[in-house]
Amino acid sequence: MTESDLLRRHRAVLPNWLALYYSDPIEIVSARGRHVTDSQGRTYLDFFAGILTNAIGYDVAEISDAIRRQLDTGVLHTSTLYLIRKQVELAEQIAELSGIADAKVFFTNSGTEANETALLLATQYRRSNQILAMRNSYHGRAFGTVGITGNRGWSASSLSPVKVSYVHGGYRYRGPFAHLSDDGYIAACADDLRDVLQTTTSGDVAALIAEPIQGVGGFSTPPDGLFASFKEILDEHGILLISDEVQTGWGRTGEHFWGMDAHGVKPDIMTFAKGVGNGLAIGGVIARGEIMDCLQANSISTFGGNPVATAGAKATVDYLLEHDLQGNAAKLGDRLLSGLHEIGARHDIVGDVRGKGLMIGIELVRPGGTEPNPPAATEVLEETRSRGLLVGKGGLYNNVIRLAPPMTLTDDEAEQALDILGEAITAADHR
Repeated sequence: MTESDLLRRHRAVLPNWLALYYSDPIEIVSARGRHVTDSQGRTYLDFFAGILTNAIGYDVAEISDAIRRQLDTGVLHTSTLYLIRKQVELAEQIAELSGIADAKVFFTNSGTEANETALLLATQYRRSNQILAMRNSYHGRAFGTVGITGNRGWSASSLSPVKVSYVHGGYRYRGPFAHLSDDGYIAACADDLRDVLQTTTSGDVAALIAEPIQGVGGFSTPPDGLFASFKEILDEHGILLISDEVQTGWGRTGEHFWGMDAHGVKPDIMTFAKGVGNGLAIGGVIARGEIMDCLQANSISTFGGNPVATAGAKATVDYLLEHDLQGNAAKLGDRLLSGLHEIGARHDIVGDVRGKGLMIGIELVRPGGTEPNPPAATEVLEETRSRGLLVGKGGLYNNVIRLAPPMTLTDDEAEQALDILGEAITAADHR
């Protein structure tokens, strides 16, 4: 069966709003290392890793062996009504890595579920349904998380179980304070937060939820220290800080294990998913014990933290720690950012290059200004694919190329990607 036949069947039975990349979508049928192969036998260097999820790459023996050992027991599922050894071991490890005092961990199946749980905990603990969120943010596709998503392209409904107020700070390139220095920017955003609290809330807000680097929003990266300034204001009001680490966690930013660490603060609640399972469906919430235990009703998770997912995730976390993949992300991220700045200096369609570690965004604009250029981003997406490189696309205006390869990336692969990106941006610029 050809990919065109599969596409026809896909469109017949799956939702129209289920996005597919490329004018001719591809089916990935095998993978190894940082490379994937489609059903037509074409191999690509993968620089999007299943939306940052295949954090270690493909066909990693240590992870596959851990999963096989669990499969060999015959126990794929028990539910949280029973003790799960790997779930306990993984929770102990994550609690310690979080740096949150008296931390407890709850496992889910995805980042969306993790953020839904964080909202439940924060609103119950604070006895308030008011939430602060960042403009240009994305936190998932469920009812509650859509309600706190500050990006019209991903917000399908205005209905919400919480009352949300949005603050500035996450998307600097197009924000009203973009012209300011780092210190000036942080001060202006802090003033905005105070103003929002005074004018759009009744004061007893439950929490501020924020991505340290906005993922779907185009890897928008605020200056270090922004959330430390915010935390001072939140603490004055008893408001919790939730760090959405679904994309920034596990050392991907290079300089820190968690994205929020760049701001010198520890959140009250952290959420995680994606890279921790290296492709397995797993997410979770880390919170101070008193917050995690604030629920007064019974609850379980049928699939969250199941034996297979936690066995694979434990092997993933062990692997990334033992091989210092955070250090690799820092080193190769610096090389990619340096190379992309050089490419950007040669092309007027590159408005901004930003990010940290192996989490990099390239914002494309109309030549001569800062007007968003979505067609150029689409062109770069297609041009890189034709040259053997898979990248992502996003941003508020869908004009940002997103780069997030597996953290096992090599020096040669980084140079290969830079060559292809240079050619693709040149082609899009000329066109």
